[in-house]
Amino acid sequence: MHSTWGKRLCRGYLACLLALGSLPVWAGSPIVIGTGGSAGVYLPVGQAMCELYQQATGSACQALTTGGSLYNASAIRNGELDFGIVQSDIQYALFHGTEQFYDSGPSKEVRALFSLHAEAFTVVATPPEIRNFDDLAGKRVNVGNPGSGQRATLNLLLEMKGETEGIFALASELKPTDMSRVMCSGKLDAFLYVVGHPSQAIDEATRGCGAHLVNVAGPEVDALIEQMPYYGLTVIPGGTYVNNPDDTVTFGVRATLLSRKDVDEESVYQLVKAVFEHLDAFRRSHPSLATLTPSAMVHEGLTVPLHAGARRYYEEVGLLPPGSE
Repeated sequence: MHSTWGKRLCRGYLACLLALGSLPVWAGSPIVIGTGGSAGVYLPVGQAMCELYQQATGSACQALTTGGSLYNASAIRNGELDFGIVQSDIQYALFHGTEQFYDSGPSKEVRALFSLHAEAFTVVATPPEIRNFDDLAGKRVNVGNPGSGQRATLNLLLEMKGETEGIFALASELKPTDMSRVMCSGKLDAFLYVVGHPSQAIDEATRGCGAHLVNVAGPEVDALIEQMPYYGLTVIPGGTYVNNPDDTVTFGVRATLLSRKDVDEESVYQLVKAVFEHLDAFRRSHPSLATLTPSAMVHEGLTVPLHAGARRYYEEVGLLPPGSE
């Protein structure tokens, strides 16, 4: 790998041609990747993937701002998007026709490319008496915009507890770009966010009004993890945010890159190849990606079949045995 990649992502296509000393060997169709809100992790992760794809192929790639996981999953199913970042729990529900997709039925045509960072179900609060999830009862809580991953995860957790969003004095639907500002203005007590860490929105809240992270644990969480193959225990290390010196225990999912079976195999292959062959640069593009490993990206958090283009690359480089499904 050229030394330029060891320092940073190239800035600009011509600069990368000069750095690499060669032209791309394949140029395919432009692609669009559905991401999330501007204050979240999905957008910069999508932008990094696009930059690597453009550098490798010379083809255009757009990281599109969207409503998040649920929006991206629905858009992929409907053919409005060919690629999107989707939480592993939403991916599972889409493929099997459960939860939010019960009425529309299974979407067996969706395919995974790889998994990304771990995402923690994160509760951020300002009142000091809110130390655990159950302390949110009777409080003003931002539950997330419709179509967001945290809204879906919240409803599953509440269902496990035999409760609904009615336990909150207020269940607002602000987007991540607004929730820290509104909470720090005193109009909210807490907000929920399923996100990779560190997160810009949470950093703003901890710095702006001394907010703290809240533990989400207990028998209902344990039961949820046991029943659902896409959940696992997660710890947000102390010191990740100011005013939060202690570890926060919660649960979470993984972000995944999702597509459909009918999406061009070569485009998928080239996108996967661009990311994996420049994984050091990709990891440096956002702190949440710093611990990614090729093995985890291929084997963890994927609850639907791999796209043929992704599988072809993994077999070529020895990440999967030949003829795997």
